[in-house]
Amino acid sequence: MQEKHEHPTTVQSPAPSDSLHEEQMPHYPYSEADFNTTHKLANFRIDLRNPDNVHLDRFINAKAVYDWSQLRWKDIGRPFQVKNMSEARRDWEQQHEQTMPIRTSWQLFNQSFHTLFEKDVPKELQATRASLWKSLSRFHPSEVRTALSDLAQLSVWNIAHRVTDGVWDPRGKRALFHGLDVTRPRILFLGAAEGYEAMQLYSMYPGGEVVLVDYDEFCRTDRFGQFPESYPFLGSHPSTRHPKVWYKDQMNLHYIVDDIRNLTFGPEFDIVISVGLLEHFPDEHKPEVMNWHRKFLKPGGYAILTTPKKHLKTRLFYTVMEDIMNHTYRELMDIRQMGLYVYENGFDILRHGTIKVHNGIVAKAR
Repeated sequence: MQEKHEHPTTVQSPAPSDSLHEEQMPHYPYSEADFNTTHKLANFRIDLRNPDNVHLDRFINAKAVYDWSQLRWKDIGRPFQVKNMSEARRDWEQQHEQTMPIRTSWQLFNQSFHTLFEKDVPKELQATRASLWKSLSRFHPSEVRTALSDLAQLSVWNIAHRVTDGVWDPRGKRALFHGLDVTRPRILFLGAAEGYEAMQLYSMYPGGEVVLVDYDEFCRTDRFGQFPESYPFLGSHPSTRHPKVWYKDQMNLHYIVDDIRNLTFGPEFDIVISVGLLEHFPDEHKPEVMNWHRKFLKPGGYAILTTPKKHLKTRLFYTVMEDIMNHTYRELMDIRQMGLYVYENGFDILRHGTIKVHNGIVAKAR
């Protein structure tokens, strides 16, 4: 469970500046002229394809379950628990002779994961290959093992994030978020990290407000604070509803550093979203996690959740990347398992399916 944070911090982004033309903004490198293009940069991919959201269904497999009330755990089994922990966690627990506190494990994860987003991947791949060949030529087994591990991690990250865009997955997320009955929504993001999905939601349903919440200050200052200002989100114009490119500093974003359990909001949000949150809690705590989504929703509001998919590629990812990714409790679920947690805890599921590497659900509280 999350620990209490005694001094919540709130940061507000600049007010949206929709009246400014993109040609007046040199830090806005993409516009409507770049629709239907995609580009690999040094550390991530730009994807401005399909601006009209046509054919998005191919990115989400809907209707895997037709009647959630008939689904039983004995028929689908329980999620797969990732048990191989990072070397940093193992060393900490050996040194302190106790289980690493949850707060510490999240701080380690956020700092470790953030290093991946900062990498110039092609440059580092080239340097790592050179280091491997040098180690091989000198017959240094320990150096070879280190270089091989670094090369494997960089290669997997390059494919997952920069080539296939599976981590941010803008077209898949837009497929999941498509068709919500909201205008200028208030959006609450629980466990927000860098806030990517809330920014994608804002661009699709502009003019409202986003409140991002995470109890790790590093998420506000670095993961969110250093999210590239030049990254373009495909959304819509607030007046014409025509496709439009949005940027982070054009959005009405507020960041709160605090424990979710300390939030004093009432049922005042049109959308409550979490990304990769539910799977970090054992079964005895999942009802509380689902209640966090319910308690802040307006009547008729949408709860949106994603979790990593359970399949061979994902298990391989968390094996190769264990020293970077595996500091905390984690499960891998299929969409039926994820959906049953949501349904059993008081939600009706409106849309469910899978995108590139995630399960996705849109639901309303019963």
